[in-house]
Amino acid sequence: RVKRSEVTGDGLKETIEINRSLSALGDVVGAIARGDGHVPYRNHELTQLLQDSLGGSAKTLVFVNLSPSASSREESAMSLQFAQRVKGVVNRHAR
Repeated sequence: RVKRSEVTGDGLKETIEINRSLSALGDVVGAIARGDGHVPYRNHELTQLLQDSLGGSAKTLVFVNLSPSASSREESAMSLQFAQRVKGVVNRHAR
């Protein structure tokens, strides 16, 4: 997907870091949804910052943007798959 965007230089570095953070977020969401004993919050700064919101008693809300364009079908499908993983996260109720 980076190749398709034709981004270079600083934009490429930013894109790579965004992809890393989303990958780490996906790993955390997957671990929580599966009920794993270990959740890899420390794998990225983003997931460290979101730890209380993702695994605690906070209500978690995720917006997924989709494109109606046929050329974006693959990215839209991947976004929906991520949303399905997020749907599996069940936070503890606050007392």
